[in-house]
Amino acid sequence: MPRPERERRIGRTGCWRAWALAALLAVLTIPPVAVAQESPSEGTVSTTEERVEIRPDVADEEIAARLTDILQATDWFSRLGVRVEDGVVFLTGTTGAADNSDWAQRLANRTDGVVAVVNRIDVEKVVNWSIEPALNELRRLAEGAITAGPLIILALLILPAAWITAGLVARLVRWLLQSRVRTPFLRDVIARAAAFPVFLIGLYIVLQVAGLTQLALSILGGAGVLGIVIGFAFRDIAENFLASLLLSIRRPFQSGDRITVAGETGVVQSMNTRSTVLITPEGNHIQIPNASIFKSTIENETAAAHRRDDFVVGIGYDDTVADAQDLILKVLEAHDCVVADPPPMALIDQLGASTVDLRAYYWFDASQVSWLKLKSALLRQVKRALTEAGVTMPDSAREVIFPQGVPIVRSEDDRPKPGSTGIEARWPLEGTEPEVAASDRDLKPDSDLLKRQSASRVEEGEADLLDK
Repeated sequence: MPRPERERRIGRTGCWRAWALAALLAVLTIPPVAVAQESPSEGTVSTTEERVEIRPDVADEEIAARLTDILQATDWFSRLGVRVEDGVVFLTGTTGAADNSDWAQRLANRTDGVVAVVNRIDVEKVVNWSIEPALNELRRLAEGAITAGPLIILALLILPAAWITAGLVARLVRWLLQSRVRTPFLRDVIARAAAFPVFLIGLYIVLQVAGLTQLALSILGGAGVLGIVIGFAFRDIAENFLASLLLSIRRPFQSGDRITVAGETGVVQSMNTRSTVLITPEGNHIQIPNASIFKSTIENETAAAHRRDDFVVGIGYDDTVADAQDLILKVLEAHDCVVADPPPMALIDQLGASTVDLRAYYWFDASQVSWLKLKSALLRQVKRALTEAGVTMPDSAREVIFPQGVPIVRSEDDRPKPGSTGIEARWPLEGTEPEVAASDRDLKPDSDLLKRQSASRVEEGEADLLDK
């Protein structure tokens, strides 16, 4: 064949090869999403970005031989096959890990003369019955424990030391506050508040030595955040605790006091960190939350030494008011339980329908005398004195007027007999009120009786915060 004709054929062949190569590149450069949708048998296709220089104008056979030698040297692949056509590398075979297949693909992409890589290497799921990985993990953990041994020993030394030091600080604070703070509960709260930072410092030192600086700072910063979160979550409990703390400081009442608070009246039995227990005159136990007590008006009937009470006596309009007042004052001044200062009084309260009402005021020691028993005794003695003096004490009467009068007709049996006064007493008039009755002998308050009845009851297993 003449040389020009052969050159024309070679030129046409090279042109067709160039067009074929361009078409192959157009197919191989499809976006990754489209490639990922191909079936596993087609393999993964990628184009080259970086090259490993071998030498210029390398042949397909040399690329295949070079890649085969490298991949076989790793001993990661079985049934390995490397085929190169016009710079396109086709990889086949099996391997035990997906990372090995990816590595082989990246290696082929970086090889000089490679324009595209078709990766058909299958990844086999091999069941490993060996316990070597578990042994390696145990070995790694043992080595880590040996490495952290000094830090563990240091923590075991510092943390107990910090705990003991915090306890000593708490005892020292309690001893220093023995004469300044009389409430044991308040002393205990202050002591714990002073001892907590000591233990926190020991914990921070352990974390700092262990290299956990950020954790140490997080614990210090998170302590305040945790306190806020707990405060919101247990708001009622925290409110009652703070109220009990403030009540222990202010002490508006003591055990045995008779108080009226939150609509309830009774004798104070005890107070814990949650509530205050009252004993009603009927003997019932009433638990009132300390927060409600702190925010309510407290009426303490036994806080002051003396207390005033009063009662009303009605006398007739025909009696002398001044004489009745003098008789009432003599009875009040003569009684041992009525104090002389302030002096008792007997004043006109109002003019009733049928009586002149006199109100008697007197003072007594509420801690030693029951107001109910004393009032009963004074009323009995005032009634006796007024009766003996001839002072009338009429009841409320209603006047009925008959304009035409009421005719009276007597039978023969109703006429008075000779020597008769016409008045028949329905009870003996010679009987008099005794000066001292049996009920006047015991005027002690009922608070002692209520305390004895409730002495065996323990409220929630907590100590009484009202104890001195």
